[in-house]
Amino acid sequence: MDIYSEHNRADLAALRQAVRLLNTPSLTIKLAELVGAPLEWGLAKLSGPLRGRINQGVNAALQRAADVALWSMADRPHAAASPRLHQLGAAASGALGGFFGFSALLVELPLSTTIMMRAVADVARAEGFALSSLEVKLECVKVFALGGNAGPEAAGDSGYYASRTALNRLLNLTAAELAAIAAEKGAAGIGAREGAALLARLIDAVATRFGVVVTEKMAAQIVPVLGALAGATVNTLFTDYYQDMARGHFALRRLERRYGEGYIVDVYGRELRLLQPGG
Repeated sequence: MDIYSEHNRADLAALRQAVRLLNTPSLTIKLAELVGAPLEWGLAKLSGPLRGRINQGVNAALQRAADVALWSMADRPHAAASPRLHQLGAAASGALGGFFGFSALLVELPLSTTIMMRAVADVARAEGFALSSLEVKLECVKVFALGGNAGPEAAGDSGYYASRTALNRLLNLTAAELAAIAAEKGAAGIGAREGAALLARLIDAVATRFGVVVTEKMAAQIVPVLGALAGATVNTLFTDYYQDMARGHFALRRLERRYGEGYIVDVYGRELRLLQPGG
């Protein structure tokens, strides 16, 4: 099957949009543009202990988001997504966190992360994926490891498929370990308990990368130039960014199901090179 054929134009358009979305400027660059200056000022205000609390909070927030968001949404594949609704929810939670200061930001983190997870799952559902599937739940969590590149020129080892490959390798190793343990106990395959352990291992890996951007997010929220709108503005930016990552990610996963992963990886690389300077 050829995605470049005339009757597959809609799929090619979806792939090209995914390439653009997944290679937008990183959140670090977007946050710096928002505050009108580099984030060093805000980051300098976050001491080592505070950063440690942020990292701990990120892991717990992702776990809570997976428990609350993915298990509570109606499982209706192809239902239309509601991106604006989630952006408004994120803005409201961010405004509350920003109003009460840094300590409130840590309290607000689980709520805003859950809203973002619901936004990601909403996109997955719109692309035809069933949220009751463990595989889809894992894919939703993976989106939070997609911090984006600095642009097409930064693609390569740090690109989208490289990030996915690293996470998939971790999941495969973990699944093999869990299957071996289950076999020793006389169980066949991976059950609900093993699935939960697999999700927890993925969250540990994703939290490391997501924690970096959350730290930068909080640094931006305490930069004085943003004033009272800091929380709402930054949370809206964050939610919009991860919705874009989800749109690109799940569009590619849908196309991989139809055309084969290897084929889509090749086409993705070809289209990405066309975006690069001189491509």
